[in-house]
Amino acid sequence: MKRIPLCEPDISALEINYVTRAVKNREISSGASWVKKFEKTFAQKFGVKYAVSTNSGGSALFLALKALGIKEGDEVIVPTFTMFATAAAVTNCGAKPVFVDCKKNNPNIDPAKIAGKITKRTKAILIAHLYGIPCEMEEIMGTAKKHSLPVIEDVAEAHGAKMNGKLCGTFGKISCFSFYASKTMTSGEGGMIITNEKKLAEIANRLKQYDINPKKPYIHELVSWNMRMSGLEAALGLAQLERMLELIEKRNRVSKNYEKSLKLKGIEFFQVPKNVGTSNWLFTILTKKRDALSEFLLKNGVETKKVFVPMHKLKPYLQKGNFKNAEDLSVRGISLPSATLLGKKDQDYVVSKIKEFYASE
Repeated sequence: MKRIPLCEPDISALEINYVTRAVKNREISSGASWVKKFEKTFAQKFGVKYAVSTNSGGSALFLALKALGIKEGDEVIVPTFTMFATAAAVTNCGAKPVFVDCKKNNPNIDPAKIAGKITKRTKAILIAHLYGIPCEMEEIMGTAKKHSLPVIEDVAEAHGAKMNGKLCGTFGKISCFSFYASKTMTSGEGGMIITNEKKLAEIANRLKQYDINPKKPYIHELVSWNMRMSGLEAALGLAQLERMLELIEKRNRVSKNYEKSLKLKGIEFFQVPKNVGTSNWLFTILTKKRDALSEFLLKNGVETKKVFVPMHKLKPYLQKGNFKNAEDLSVRGISLPSATLLGKKDQDYVVSKIKEFYASE
């Protein structure tokens, strides 16, 4: 049977060359020169002063919150429609995530609903640019400024996306990226923190590596962790970073082809704000027949992925509230194969099977 995966990494000769060099030169640990080079190049690419590599996007979020001083008793504004890591990073700091609904047919946090969730215990606003669609940052930053709150951007799913010509990840005080294998650019696992504040970068660096001070061996002043990126991951990530625009263009091409080909009754697309440059992660459609379509496509060799279950519906955070838009998306959203390597022939097959499904309904 034909098999079309949901997503797979696009590895070229450049990545193989860099990783091979790292192995041959035995530069494989977190102390390898590749790590510093990846961090420096990443900071330059996003026009910021500091970049701190980590072993995952989730670790990046956790360290960013810790660097900001988020602690037990604090509250952090978080979208309810997001990946679990966003909320878990807050919980792992001992703080409470306060959930906000998304907009109708848009996966991102609704800026208009943030202010109503802010209390005297609120210490930060953590937003996530989901599925490659930028959040409406002007309104979010306006609310944050009014209440004197730092903004953390989760850019795991929106590498290179822009709002009003400005890169996602460069609006807030500190931002985090994931380089998991399904992401637009990957290092296998891994993540990155970026910021323009030296103090935040220094604290994150100390916390990610047991607060090791080369000048004072075994003298540790902070309770910290091992969340470092290896030289092998950095070598792979650096090559992917050099190809980032190419990788974004390929995924956006896949997205545009789906949009053009799937204008069918019963299918809707995410609503995208004006003045944005999307960076498609997983192209997602909305349909009331989501589960049946998913099963049909799987039987025909096409992998898909259902969208997130809202955080307020999960056991660690179970609560009632008005989150109707997130709840609606969670039962209608299905992501289609979206890899950079997805050829037109295979994409046409996916489209043909979706059309076949709706023709038989």
